[in-house]
Amino acid sequence: QKKIERLIPMNPYINKPSSAFIAASWIALLTGAVAYLIGLFNAKMLLNEKGFYFILILYGLFSAVSLQKVIRDKLEGQFVTSIYFALCWFSVMICIVLLAIGLWNAPLQLSEKGFYVMAFLLSLFGAVAVQKNIRDLDYFQTHIEQSSLTTEQPSQQEKEKNDL
Repeated sequence: QKKIERLIPMNPYINKPSSAFIAASWIALLTGAVAYLIGLFNAKMLLNEKGFYFILILYGLFSAVSLQKVIRDKLEGQFVTSIYFALCWFSVMICIVLLAIGLWNAPLQLSEKGFYVMAFLLSLFGAVAVQKNIRDLDYFQTHIEQSSLTTEQPSQQEKEKNDL
């Protein structure tokens, strides 16, 4: 296995995530999202308010994952338009601002407001971490498979050299 690991092109920005980090990422995402949704389900607020906060978490999760993907694409040298990059940042910021405005004006206790903020931010963190892990694992799986294929089967040129 050490032979295969040496053949993987080294990228200083991409490391194989540990099993503990993968588990912690999923736990953070699920804990944050489930806590937020349970709190929303049990909240004594109008249905339209619940709908607002529900859509806000969905939009926040999508925008955070999209932002993570765009940042990773730029890091890997893939072309990303500046307008899309700016829209991703704007989407994440608008989600947080809308949550802050909604909670500021909501007739909730301060502890409830803090609960929603913490669950929301934990969900965003978990979504970004899970997305990063999925992409990192895909990167390593792709490169390990390619590396093992090249070590197991020599190229036609190598075969010709060995025959001489």
